Amino acid sequence: MKVLMINGSPRVDGNTGIALKEMEQVFSQEGIEVETVQVGNQAVRGCMACGYCGKNGKCVFDDVVNELAPKFEEADGLVVASPVYYASANATLIAVLDRLFYSTHFDKTMKVGASVACARRGGCSATFDELNKYFTISNMPVAPSQYWNSIHGREKGEAVWDEEGKQTMRVLARNMSFLMKSIALAGSNLAFRKRKNGFLLILSGKAGFLIISNSYSQFLKQKQNRSMKYE
Repeated sequence: MKVLMINGSPRVDGNTGIALKEMEQVFSQEGIEVETVQVGNQAVRGCMACGYCGKNGKCVFDDVVNELAPKFEEADGLVVASPVYYASANATLIAVLDRLFYSTHFDKTMKVGASVACARRGGCSATFDELNKYFTISNMPVAPSQYWNSIHGREKGEAVWDEEGKQTMRVLARNMSFLMKSIALAGSNLAFRKRKNGFLLILSGKAGFLIISNSYSQFLKQKQNRSMKYE
């Protein structure tokens, strides 16, 4: 099981990094592999609506976005973290996420998402909502914590003093671990029956769960206005 963490801060080992390290400790305890990629210090341009990705399966700009794509596909969960600029996420991170989510065509259903915002004082809730939009449009369940996922600090390293913020990160990672493991368990034991068409899917593991999700999604599209019975 693996989590991909995307750090949108331009500062290496800054306050956003402190939040992610708190989460990483918990993931390690849960036996979950973690890979962190720093994007906030890279030159990344936004989407230019050229349509290249629709025909070629990857973005026309061969940068960190195309590097992240296979990592995202492999991962069971995605954590996106950003410093707050004018009550919004880092523009570089937004460019990455716009292109990453749009140019990748693999099914993201049931990959668990979590967002983290870091600010001196205000704007965290707005940034938190902004980042969660990428998950909720992609059939990705969003992991919760004991508070909105934020940590506070201005100068590099100040977030280490935010005990409540660090605790929020640890609880977030613990809840995210539970969700990922629960989804994987459901995938390994799920039997899905549809009486009317007479098919039975008994599939195992993550791939099986995604196949069931895809079949169910296609089935709903075909039967949008009909009531169905399952057993």
